[in-house]
Amino acid sequence: MLSVLPRVILFPLHFLLQVTNLGFWATLIISLGVLKLILPLKWVTKLVSPMMHFFEFAFGVVSVRLIRLFNNVQWDVEISGELSKDKWYLMMPNHISYLDIVLLIDFSAFRIPAPKFFLKKELIWLPFVGLGAWALDMPFMHRYSREYIEKNPHLKGKDIETTRKYCQKFESTPTTVINFVEGSRFTPLKHQLKKSPYSHLLPPKAGGVAFTLAAMGDLFTNILNVTILYPENSGHPMMDMLSGRLKHVVIKVEILPVDKLVIGDYFNDEDFKYQFQLWLNEAWSRKDKMISQHMSSK
Repeated sequence: MLSVLPRVILFPLHFLLQVTNLGFWATLIISLGVLKLILPLKWVTKLVSPMMHFFEFAFGVVSVRLIRLFNNVQWDVEISGELSKDKWYLMMPNHISYLDIVLLIDFSAFRIPAPKFFLKKELIWLPFVGLGAWALDMPFMHRYSREYIEKNPHLKGKDIETTRKYCQKFESTPTTVINFVEGSRFTPLKHQLKKSPYSHLLPPKAGGVAFTLAAMGDLFTNILNVTILYPENSGHPMMDMLSGRLKHVVIKVEILPVDKLVIGDYFNDEDFKYQFQLWLNEAWSRKDKMISQHMSSK
């Protein structure tokens, strides 16, 4: 266990290895993505896509192995049922840190199909990450404020169109669609500004996830309500991880059915819209309660 190393050595060494791991697998993924772009043929896509998904999983698994090597960390993973790599899932995790993404990729390996994240448009410029996500056909979403939409009404529904386009790409191969429905990472300031009714979460945004369910509801086997928690590293989990100070990781997965309560016309059916918001808020309340119980038992 390398967590005993002096911080002045541990941090740069761990950071270098994590960046090397990211750069190596991302370069392979991007290269195959360029090949798909140059040769937009079905047989090419069918040939290289499994390889790209393997590289994605390899990145997450190796990254977590490094985390374990440099941190004396306790892992608690709890799943409320059976998962399969041959089914379609919609995953709704809370969002605390960029570390969440690494952990979710590692969690998915050997359990469920390769994850496709809904990402903020700005991440396209992040070295390795942006082009790697592009090559893996992950959707990049604009995040417009309500005030901006009111000033630019032609942009209303833009993310819905992006969702529709990418949902079509996910229909042919078992996929895990990951939507951070809070729309942003949790911080105390955001929690205060959004006047969140939850103690440990931001309010969930229902529109995007409702549309994804409407577009792919016949394919989704289950919804995975995932709770990620760093009980002893609530400040900056990513920096703590790189510094060898990550102590405890909790991942809890509630497997929910896909039924008539979650599939409908969210934008034109007011009754369904109300019921869906109620369903999502109840799921978030259960998540918030679980986090509160876990934090109080530390």
